[in-house]
Amino acid sequence: MRLPRVQGILRRRLLVNFRVEPAVVQRHLPEGLRPRLHAGHAIAGVCLIRLEQLRPPGVPSFLGISSENAAHRVAVAWRDASGALREGVFIHRRDTDSLLGRLAGGRVFPGEHFPARFTVADSDGRIELSMQSLDGAVRVHVAGRDADRLPPTSCFGTLAQASAFFEAGTLGYSATSDAGRLDGLILRTHEWRARAFEVAAVDSSYFSNPDLFPEGSVAFDHALVMRDLAHEWLRAEDLSLAPGADPGAEAIPVPVMPPAVGVRASQQA
Repeated sequence: MRLPRVQGILRRRLLVNFRVEPAVVQRHLPEGLRPRLHAGHAIAGVCLIRLEQLRPPGVPSFLGISSENAAHRVAVAWRDASGALREGVFIHRRDTDSLLGRLAGGRVFPGEHFPARFTVADSDGRIELSMQSLDGAVRVHVAGRDADRLPPTSCFGTLAQASAFFEAGTLGYSATSDAGRLDGLILRTHEWRARAFEVAAVDSSYFSNPDLFPEGSVAFDHALVMRDLAHEWLRAEDLSLAPGADPGAEAIPVPVMPPAVGVRASQQA
């Protein structure tokens, strides 16, 4: 039995985004999904999120749990059983510092998680965050501060444009130990507020792995930050994509999360 809904406070959500050659991203998607493009680029990244007071409806907030979490994800599109085009994100992997989150993920609530260590300094609009998975597969470091606009090298013309792109992708499907099934989860915020985040340093072992992303195929694009939002996580129906389903582009099945190596990701346009 899985809970249909949990609620809490989204204390901090940092979206570190990369633009990637669509054909490269396609190789890392399950069959039936295709990358959702902006200005000809696939958009992938890491969602680094602090959750507080997370609990089922009706449970007092002081009994809720807090956790630091990371999700490696990519914006995707697919066709549902009726043939309608759907949009959301595919999450290659989720990591958390919460023991309860690891035990409940994929059992009590959608989303299987791996254990990780997080080090976070967050004050006065500045964030420095490091994450290292305990299995050594992924590592992330990002540092920067709140800003009023995106970097000029971003493929998004304005902050509003970037914010709208990600607001449309609040339905997420996660890889599971069952290769034929994806866990579905919907993020619902009571309001949507995102601002630009000026990145001074970014290091991602996943996006800088040349075995996954050949040199020149991926570049840092921009980052967004969201703070102090009441929110809910809603269970979505599991997604099973039949082999050979036509998502509107070639779909190439590959292992969900190959081992990553520690190479610094490019910040150049």
